[in-house]
Amino acid sequence: MKNKKGFNKVLIYTLLIVLAIISIIPFYMMIINATRDNKEIIMGFSFLPGSSLIENYKTMSEYVNIWAGFKNSLIVSVSVTVLSGYFSALTAFGFAVYNFKGKNFLFLFMLLMMMVPGQLGLIGFYELNKVLGTLDTYIPLIVPAIASPFVVFFLRQYLASTLHPSLLEAARMDGAGELRIFHTVALPIMMPAVATMSIFTFIGSWNNYIVPLVVLFSPEKYTLPVLMGFLKGSQVAQNLGSLYLGIAISVVPIMIAFLFFSKYIISSISAGSVKG
Repeated sequence: MKNKKGFNKVLIYTLLIVLAIISIIPFYMMIINATRDNKEIIMGFSFLPGSSLIENYKTMSEYVNIWAGFKNSLIVSVSVTVLSGYFSALTAFGFAVYNFKGKNFLFLFMLLMMMVPGQLGLIGFYELNKVLGTLDTYIPLIVPAIASPFVVFFLRQYLASTLHPSLLEAARMDGAGELRIFHTVALPIMMPAVATMSIFTFIGSWNNYIVPLVVLFSPEKYTLPVLMGFLKGSQVAQNLGSLYLGIAISVVPIMIAFLFFSKYIISSISAGSVKG
């Protein structure tokens, strides 16, 4: 029996290692190609890096300011992640804890909004921002993203299964107001779920291409995906190494953020299960 369990464990770990290697290879190829010139890339893949990294960087820098786009994407993505996490948690708290008229209708409406592609309202969104005078600013990229139906739905379901009503009653008996209850009782309980959703919110905002392309006009305000779009359509596309380098700069930070935060998400969920 023990031998069978040991064999199954070895088999599972072997499959996981193989899947991890398969997932990492495309990113490794991208990083390696960023250090090679056209001739080397066309000849085929190599596991060893090339010597053209500096030349590729200089070629790319002649056409786009990649670090300005990096900074712009970071400003937008961090703002969206923080604001979406907080206000979605606040909304989920309201749906999970309070009973009010029209609650079920609003929640159903929110679920329906999850199924509507954002691209359908892009023209109306553009006209609205034109009237408000918010075109060529980061306001259209940050403020609408705060209202995330999926994040609210996920946090509401998580809170409904983890927050016991007795905790709320005890806090109210101690004289705590509703906002204080949210910040001191509900929000700490929701933190594993908020952290989980924050990763996907950050990645979604970082990779957002259509909306910044529509509402931003000044090159110095372009986010990284928009700059990558122009990079692919410029003469830099003839230099495959520079193109790979630009893509690597835009992708590697997401990989690092995901690997870093996922560890804390797992530990938070494990800690929550032990406390329960």
